[in-house]
Amino acid sequence: MSVSVVICAYTLNRWDQLVKAVDSVRVQEPAHETILVIDHNDALYERSLARWPEITVVQNAGPQGLSAGRNTALEIATGAVVAFLDDDAVADPGWLETLVAPFADDSVVAVGGSAVPIWPGEAPAVLPDELLWIVGCSYRGLPVEPGPIRNVMGCSMAFRRDPLIAVGGFNPDTGRVGALPIGCEETEVCIRLSHADASRVVLYAPSARVRHHVSADRVRMSYVIHRSWCEGLSKAAISRTVGQRDALAAESTYATRVLPAGVWREIRRGRRGLLAAAAIVLSVGAAAAGYARGRVATVRVGPPRAPLAERVPT
Repeated sequence: MSVSVVICAYTLNRWDQLVKAVDSVRVQEPAHETILVIDHNDALYERSLARWPEITVVQNAGPQGLSAGRNTALEIATGAVVAFLDDDAVADPGWLETLVAPFADDSVVAVGGSAVPIWPGEAPAVLPDELLWIVGCSYRGLPVEPGPIRNVMGCSMAFRRDPLIAVGGFNPDTGRVGALPIGCEETEVCIRLSHADASRVVLYAPSARVRHHVSADRVRMSYVIHRSWCEGLSKAAISRTVGQRDALAAESTYATRVLPAGVWREIRRGRRGLLAAAAIVLSVGAAAAGYARGRVATVRVGPPRAPLAERVPT
């Protein structure tokens, strides 16, 4: 099975992390092509071209943002399976092989891996395990064993290329733009893939692991609240395109079982756990407020603007 690996980058500030990300991909098996998409940054594009002449380096051909960058890669990828790694993540040995192995089953349309944080210092109290999704990492509440899930996580995921193109790729209206943490494009596209064919399966492969850098500005309570607010806005947006039931199916169990258990655990720790418990409560409140604001917003987020061009993989 032919495989393409895609990394999208937008800033020179992450250059050292990008180098580690690309280097971690180049040594992966099976054999694959590597595509680096630069999001509207000429200096980063020129520097990347000079640094990696042996891989495919292209500029985002669409509007600024992560979704359009991923779609740019989809249009030129030659692999039947396309894997994605964040520019600030490092793939563990065996990551790609483990991530693509489930595609031997024809019903599997997407596979998601796990991610563990690389903290800038000590693990912060404001990010207990239940809130690690805020920094793009696997969190308490995800399955601990391989199996079906609703959606994959963006920093470590793979899709069959043709079905992904057939549903229009990633929605540029819901993806992250630069450092603005509006997302859920992976959630939306996984739901759309399932809507197009109910027999399709999205799998979680936790042993396909990456290590995800967390910057110092993301270990503060202010970021927890802001990121949670944006998550609520994002969920409200995709609920318009895929329906509220599907958009919030996983979140209902998380909010009613996982988070209350986390709050109670932290409170029982005494003073040491009060900050973590407060972070969970504030995150829930901010996400709910963001969702409510998004539901009454006058700007509607629609489906992808146009289908991606069809192209037969070579």
